[in-house]
Amino acid sequence: MKNITKTILIVEDEASLSQALVEKFKSEGFSILEASNGLDGLEKAIEHHPDLILLDIIMPKMDGITMMKQLRVDRWGEKVPVIVLTNLT
Repeated sequence: MKNITKTILIVEDEASLSQALVEKFKSEGFSILEASNGLDGLEKAIEHHPDLILLDIIMPKMDGITMMKQLRVDRWGEKVPVIVLTNLT
């Protein structure tokens, strides 16, 4: 049986947090896509159809909530799992 690699899209504008997430998930065998803002993240999500999206809320160009709303308009994007990241209190 062939081992299938799952892909995670990390949409995070804080470079140190993004890098920590990338390193952790790569070490666990996941394929990683990265975006530093919601606009880029939306484009990569629609183009590559990752298995999971880790999504920051506060970002430049397009915030995470707006990205998720636009993602959900797409037929594929309706069902992709999204985990929202925030350090807001």
